[in-house]
Amino acid sequence: MKKVCVLGNFSGRNAGDAAILGGLLEDVSAVSRDLRYLVPTIKPSFVSRTFARFPVEPVSLMPWRLSLKIFGLPVLAATLGADLVLVTDAILFDRGLFNPLHNYLLTLSLVLPLARRRGVPVVLYNMSLGPVRTPRGERCLRRILDCADLVITRDTESLDLARRLGVPPERLREGADCALNVVPSGAARLEEIRRREGILSGGRPAVGFNVNAYIDAFVRAEGARLDRGDFLRVMAAVIDRAVGAFGAEAVLVITQPMDLGIAAELLGRLRERGRVRLVSNRDWSHADLAAVLSRLEIFTGMRTHSLILATAVGTPVAGIAAYPKNRGYLRSIGMGGQLIELADFTEENLWRLVERTWRERAALRERLVPAVEREKAKARRSAALLRPYLA
Repeated sequence: MKKVCVLGNFSGRNAGDAAILGGLLEDVSAVSRDLRYLVPTIKPSFVSRTFARFPVEPVSLMPWRLSLKIFGLPVLAATLGADLVLVTDAILFDRGLFNPLHNYLLTLSLVLPLARRRGVPVVLYNMSLGPVRTPRGERCLRRILDCADLVITRDTESLDLARRLGVPPERLREGADCALNVVPSGAARLEEIRRREGILSGGRPAVGFNVNAYIDAFVRAEGARLDRGDFLRVMAAVIDRAVGAFGAEAVLVITQPMDLGIAAELLGRLRERGRVRLVSNRDWSHADLAAVLSRLEIFTGMRTHSLILATAVGTPVAGIAAYPKNRGYLRSIGMGGQLIELADFTEENLWRLVERTWRERAALRERLVPAVEREKAKARRSAALLRPYLA
C-alpha cells in the first residue's frame, strides 16, 4: 500500500479547505484504491471524523509532537516516509514568511527538497501559487518549484507565475480546484439540517448569502470608498428586499467561523429577521453546506469557496469581488458578468445584480452546469496524472 502525504491547511476551520481535501480524496482514490493518506493537521479528530470513509491517517502537528504548526518533526517524517507528496490549496505565499503559525512557504522550501533528494516524488496539485512579493519569498518558492516533478495550477495567475519562475512546459499543467468535486451530504442528513436549523421548509423558495469578516482589508486593497457600516447597511437592505420581492426565505451560509461575528451584526440590522436563518461550518461539515447550497434558488457570496461550493452543486451565483480569486473563478466558468466590484458596491447596484440573478436563474443554471462540469473534469484529470507515481 502506497503512502501519499497531503499538505494543505486542514484544521477544520475553513469549509473550503475541507472541501479541497474531500475532492482530492475522491479524485485520487478513483485512480488508485491501494493508498493510505497521511494528512498533517492541528485537528486530527476533525480529519478522522470528516473523512472516515477514506484510509486517512492524521499526522498531529501539536507542540507535544515537537511541531510548531507545520514546522517540526511530524511534517518532516511524513514527507520523508511517503511514496508521494501532494501539496495543495493556496499555502505558498510569503506573507509572514518567518512565522510558521501562519506561513508554510519557508518550511516547505526546506522540507520538500529533502524529500525529493530521498527519491520521494513531489507534485504541486491543483493549487494556487503566491503571491510572493519579496526576494526571499521568491527564492523559497523557486526551491519548491525546482524540486517538484509536476506543477498543476488551478488558476491562470499561478500558471503565469510558474512560467516566470522557470518551470519548463513539460512539468507544468493546468488543473482546477479540487473542491469542485465535493460530494454533498445525502437526503437524511439534509433533513436533519432542515429540522435543527429551521431552514428550507414552509414551502418558500430559498436564497443564500455569504459575508466575510475581512471586509475592511478588502476595501483598503481595492481602494473602495466603503466602510464596514456601509457594507452591512447595503447587505441588510438587499436581503430584506430579496425576501420581500421573491417571497423567499434567506439563508446566511458561513464557511469560516471567523465570519460569525460580522454575520451576527448583519442579522441585527435586518427588518425581516424572522425570515433569515444562519448555517455555518462550526456546526455542519463542508458536505452538509454543499447540500444546503444545492437547495437554494440563487446564492450571493464573498468567500471564493462559498461560490465554488454553490456552483459545484448547480446553484446560480452573484459574486462580490472581495479579492482577485473571485474574479478569476467566475471568469473560468463563464460567469464574469455575475460579479459586483467593491468600488461599485451600493444598495441599488447589488440589488440589480441579485434581482437579475433571480430573474435569469434558469438560464444561468443552464449555462453554469456544463461549464462547471468541464472544470470538474479538469480537476479529475489531475488525479490521472498521478498514475506513474502510484504504480
